[in-house]
This record gives sequence, C-alpha cells and structure tokens, in this order.
Amino acid sequence: MILYNVTTNIDASVHEEWLEWMLNSHIPDVMTTGMFLEYHILKVMSDDESGGHTYSVQYLCSGMDKFQQYEDIYAPALRADFIARFKDKAVSFRTLLEVIK
Repeated sequence: MILYNVTTNIDASVHEEWLEWMLNSHIPDVMTTGMFLEYHILKVMSDDESGGHTYSVQYLCSGMDKFQQYEDIYAPALRADFIARFKDKAVSFRTLLEVIK
C-alpha cells in the first residue's frame, strides 16, 4: 500500500473557504478518480507562527501503478484548480510513503 500525503499551510484569511472547498469539492474529485481507497484529513495541532492553519490530507492507494496513473492523468488539472483558487494563500508539499504494516 502507498500513502500519498499532501501537507498544506493555508492563510487564515481563506481558511474557512479552503476547508469547505477541500471537503465538498477537491477531496471528492480526487476520490472520484478511483485511484485511492480512502482518505483522512488532519489538522496539525501545533501553533503556526505565520497565523495560518496547517492540514495533512492522506490518501491510501493500492500500489504505485494506481498512484502513477493519478499523477499522469488527474493530478495536473486538480493542482491547477487549487493554484487558481488559492494562489499565494497556500503552500503545499507532497510526500509518498510505503505502508509497512
């Protein structure tokens, strides 16, 4: 199994809008691709010095083939939509992890 983690720091000025969009649009769109089995969205509890909010969205994938299909076919448009909506109000980084147990 593969865990695809996207950590995002979102500016406080668009935090509520971002969270609503993530829960009602973006994450459902990612899951509709059929490349992931489940997801979790987590809020980082430590204080953010920037005044923003940090979240981790974790998607579970059955294997690298499915993840690569997601990257090649679906991710470019989904990322472009994210950038168009939140421009300089969000910073994300992605991590790919192998689930051992």
